[in-house]
Order: sequence, then C-alpha cells, then structure tokens
Amino acid sequence: MADTASSAPRPFSKVIIVGAGPSGLLLALLLSKRSIPVHIIEASHQLDQQPRAAHYGTPAIPEFVRAGIIDKIRDRGLILSTMCWRSPDDYSYIAGFNADVLKDVDGQDLRTHCYVLQDLDQLMLDEALAHGATIEWESKVTGTGQDGDKAWVEIEGKGRREADYVVGCDGANSTVRKSLFGAEFPGFTWDAQIIATNTYYDFEGKFGWHDANFIIHPEHFFMVARITQENLYRITYGEKPGLTREEYIARQPEIFKKILPGNPEPSDYKLVSISPYKMHQRCAPKFRVGRILLAADAAHLCNPWGGLGITGGFVDVGGLYECLVGIWDGKADDSILDLYSEKRIEKYQTIINPISQENFRRVSDKEPATRFERDDFMQLLRKGETDKDFLKELLLGFMDVRYDFTQHYKN
Repeated sequence: MADTASSAPRPFSKVIIVGAGPSGLLLALLLSKRSIPVHIIEASHQLDQQPRAAHYGTPAIPEFVRAGIIDKIRDRGLILSTMCWRSPDDYSYIAGFNADVLKDVDGQDLRTHCYVLQDLDQLMLDEALAHGATIEWESKVTGTGQDGDKAWVEIEGKGRREADYVVGCDGANSTVRKSLFGAEFPGFTWDAQIIATNTYYDFEGKFGWHDANFIIHPEHFFMVARITQENLYRITYGEKPGLTREEYIARQPEIFKKILPGNPEPSDYKLVSISPYKMHQRCAPKFRVGRILLAADAAHLCNPWGGLGITGGFVDVGGLYECLVGIWDGKADDSILDLYSEKRIEKYQTIINPISQENFRRVSDKEPATRFERDDFMQLLRKGETDKDFLKELLLGFMDVRYDFTQHYKN
C-alpha cells in the first residue's frame, strides 16, 4: 500500500541502492511501496543468471509477506517440508524433520519457500519498478563519498549520483564496503571448494528422497534440494581446492557417478548449470558509516549450508527498511541506523556465523557413522519426531535472527 500521509516535508528524499541482487531488489521494493524514491545502480546489463541460493528460510518469509509477493512466490515456486541428513554408505536416514508443523503459525505458512533466484529477482524488480523505483544498468560504481547533507557514488564514465543515503547491496566483493573499509573484512575463507549445480534427476521417484537431503562425508559431502516440482534439484558438492573452472566442469560427470544414488551416467540426468564457489565467514566492522549503509553479502558472508546467507540478507533488508521508514515517517531520528548496524552485527555473530559454521562441519564430518551421537541438534530433531509441539518450538527458534526495530519508534 502506498504511503498516504500528508505532504509535510520528509526528513530525506532519496535512497540509492548499489546492486540489483536479491537483497537490493527486496529493499527497493519495500521502500518504493512506501513511496520512498529509490534508484538502483547495477554494474551488469542484466540480472545475474548463475545458480545461486533458491531456498528461503522461515525468518525471511515475513519480508516476502510485507513486500506483497508471497502469493506469487507460492504460486510459481514451491514449499519444502522434509529435510534430513543421510549416511554416505547407503544413503540411510540419520536424522531430519517435517516442517509441516510450521504450515500455520498465526495464519502464516513459515516453512522454507523455494523459487529460483533469477525468477525471484525478476519478480521483485518488476514490482519495484511498478511502484516507482528506477534502475541504471551497466553502471560500475568505483567509489563513494558523503558530506553532512548527502551521499554519492562515482560511476565509471558516468559521473556522480547523489542521494540522502547510499545502501551497498553489491555482494561479497562490494565496492561500497571497500570504499569504507578497504580490504578489511574480518573473518576467514574455508579451505574447501564447493560446486553448485542445477540438475534434473528424479531423486524422489527413484529413491524416495526428501525435499532437502544432506549427505555427510569428510570429502564427498553433498546436498540435494528440490527447486521445482519438475525434478529440478540443486546439487551442491565438495571438491578438491585449487583447480580451474574448466577442470571442475570436466570432473563433474565422474563425481556424480561416484556420489549420487544410482551411480548415474550423464544420459541419466540433465545438467542445467554449474558454478564453483569458495566459502567465507566474514563480517564488516560496521554496517553504517554516516549516510552509507551495508546489507546482506556486502555486509557479511557465511557458507551456504542451511541457507543462512540469503535468509540473513533478506532479514537485514527488512530491518533496514524499518529504520528508514521510521526516519521517513518522523518516528525515529537517524540514530536508529546505528542501532541497525549494532543489532544486525550482533545477530550475525551470535546466530548466523556459529550456526552456519556448525552446518558445514556437520555435513563434512570426518566420522559420519558417529555424528548423531555427538550432535545435540540431531538428537533434538529425534525428539521432535514424536513431539510436534517441541519440533515447532525448535524450528521457530530460528526466528531469533530477526530484530524488531519498530520497538524503537517514538510514540
């Protein structure tokens, strides 16, 4: 719903968002729906088409509801209910859960939602533009600046673009973050290589696998998670570090034959896309420096096991939206942006970082046969198999990654 408040002067007049990725587009949509002028600046000529995160966890669902796109996501995508961890020897079930206990939480379905990311990006872009946002393609930001009245970005060959606030949503290699902190991005890079693919293969029909499956192995760990109803799956697997992209692509058929159930030949499946990735655990020193802000991968990184990267990015954006709207409506001054930085860093350090690290250590455990006995979370899931109220409470615990900034609005 558009902002219908009076025409009294607003505390600011424009926001620039650098990066037309998922978090930048969600922020643009949320702000434009409140009639806050938004200009998106994107280095590429189109939305990213590489296989990336496609599963959005429970804490992100309220942001899709707030953005008004939840029904379209459900109509065009799917909802995941079953998730488990499996043995590498015979793919037998170790532990898992059925998230149908989250099907109706105060009238809302909070199970993990799935919609291929490039399609979600296009949906959010279309909706944001329809609500008045603008976008500038093929515009590479080379630096930022600010003074007491405004902030700006410098665009290669195009000059300067100014606004009241600049938000860096430009990913892991964020130019906005580097303009603030240089190479400083505290944390570490895992000594591991993963390969993400989108692949058609009938895991459910042939093998009875769940919506999402994690196979525990110190070297040949992998994940299989449904992306569409037509048996398109995200298969992400571990590889030896240090090879070229071409070498990883060449090795993919033998890897699939070795690790996947049925030992498939290339003729047994259809590989749609493949991309190698490095994994990081990093967090910027601050998410706010004056009029320049950071969110999502530009602000923090974690490994993808468990989907806390994309989910955490969407939750960042929801919190930043609440802060900017509070300022816009005169219910908060801009000191609430310091609170945004403080609380989102706190959530990263206390929830996203430790849980995502444990998620990867679980799937790459050196002794899969004894992992259950050493894993408190898996044992809690076992209890949840017979106690649905306990399972619901356990799964809703992930909502703690959210923070309600509206509690700091003035009455």
